[in-house]
Amino acid sequence: MRDDLSGLTALLIVAEKRSFTAAAAALRVTPSAVSQSVRALEERLGVRLLQRTTRSVGLTEAGERFVSRLKPALDDVQAAFESLNELRDRPAGLLRLTVPRVVYEQVVDPIVPAFLAAYPEIRLDVSINDAFVNIVEEGFDVGIRLGEMLDREMVAMKIGGDQRMAVVGSHAYFAVRGKPKHPRELLTHDCINYRSISRGAVYRWEFTVNGEDIDIGVEGRFVANDVRAMVNAALEGVGLAYVFESVVREHLDAKRLVRVLDGFCPPFPGFFLYYPSRSNLSPKVQAFASFMKPRVQKKPK
Repeated sequence: MRDDLSGLTALLIVAEKRSFTAAAAALRVTPSAVSQSVRALEERLGVRLLQRTTRSVGLTEAGERFVSRLKPALDDVQAAFESLNELRDRPAGLLRLTVPRVVYEQVVDPIVPAFLAAYPEIRLDVSINDAFVNIVEEGFDVGIRLGEMLDREMVAMKIGGDQRMAVVGSHAYFAVRGKPKHPRELLTHDCINYRSISRGAVYRWEFTVNGEDIDIGVEGRFVANDVRAMVNAALEGVGLAYVFESVVREHLDAKRLVRVLDGFCPPFPGFFLYYPSRSNLSPKVQAFASFMKPRVQKKPK
């Protein structure tokens, strides 16, 4: 393939210059090298493309037809290389991001206008998805997920502080069912479950009891794959929800929801921005990572 491209380039320049010597000067090689390259191309094609005399060089009929189709094609190839150069040198092009809803609402959404204003040549395509996404297989440039879900081969940058989970319910619910004092007591409560889109399984609630991590498969009459739907159900007294503390902080402060089992929900490393490799990292990814870091690294829990 490399030899073919070399021969094609040499043929076009010889056809333009009508001279092996002039073509050699343009390519910065010897006239003999240009001649050999074109001759090798003719042998592979089995067609004579150039008429050669001691004083001039011209295209055969086959050569004229071939060059007329070849030049636009190679111009497109050259344009493709130049477009890569443009993306290599400055932040530009389509940036595809996958992010959970809670992170989009709290972290990404507030910075979108400023980011797009700072980088007018970047187009941002955001997929809001709570399920884990393989960004390589799915064609994303960047992802944001919990650190515990990331592949070790990914380059990860922590954004924001640690996270905590919270078990919450409404005053009306607790007035009828009472408050659990230990995670095991959840087995007798109506719990609002979360079902992962990608894995299909119902999420088991995780706690730390006397320094030991445990998980419990709770039961309830309502299952959802959206955190906001779970919170709304808890507000309406449907049952207890197990969600990120940051999602329900406003409801807790306003006393619309009540938190229980607080002591069994220690903090854990929160969300990370991640991408596949440090080598040949595109300017658009560098720009997004650099733009996010100072805006979220001091964000309160």
